[in-house]
Amino acid sequence: MSDVAAPDAPAADDATPPGGGRRIAPLVVGAVAVLLAGLFALLLLADPGSDNASADSSLLGQPAPDVRAVSADGTPFVLSHRKGSWVVLNFFTHNCVPCIREHPELIEFVDQQRALGAEGAEFYSVVRDSTREQVDEFFAERGGDWPVVYDDEYEFVNGFGVALVPETWIIDPNGIVRSRFISEVEADPLSALIQSMREAAA
Repeated sequence: MSDVAAPDAPAADDATPPGGGRRIAPLVVGAVAVLLAGLFALLLLADPGSDNASADSSLLGQPAPDVRAVSADGTPFVLSHRKGSWVVLNFFTHNCVPCIREHPELIEFVDQQRALGAEGAEFYSVVRDSTREQVDEFFAERGGDWPVVYDDEYEFVNGFGVALVPETWIIDPNGIVRSRFISEVEADPLSALIQSMREAAA
């Protein structure tokens, strides 16, 4: 048996530089914070009128739901009776912040379509969860004089599967659903889209 003693093995702590683990943790936390801040900024700066606002639906390319509601004057509004015209439905409530933001764009869009005469699209606001008085006050304060439809029985909301507002749908003169937007819309892109659809259908 050898009388030479084996050298002591280094302790596990000796292999790590003093404080090394403590220096890495703040760097990881900082990197994650920067990444989250960047993602949040992208969400804030996203253009609500961009193509990213459009959404898929099983209704696209299909006949619009055969739904009915009540017009502001109390007469029935039957969607299928609007065949022969381009129809744009905009779902909203009086206290929805994005609805308030997009309202000036809707005024501009309606003006653009009216300037086209008989070729222009018909535009309807479909109201959910707002009273007649609240909607009257909304339009009196912000302008706009197009037809308003009250979806008291939720036929439109359920038929189109609308969960949040604003939401906008385009229906062609044959009653076929052509497009859906699940965020704010802008007048010029919306008018341009409908015009391109008109030309494609001609």
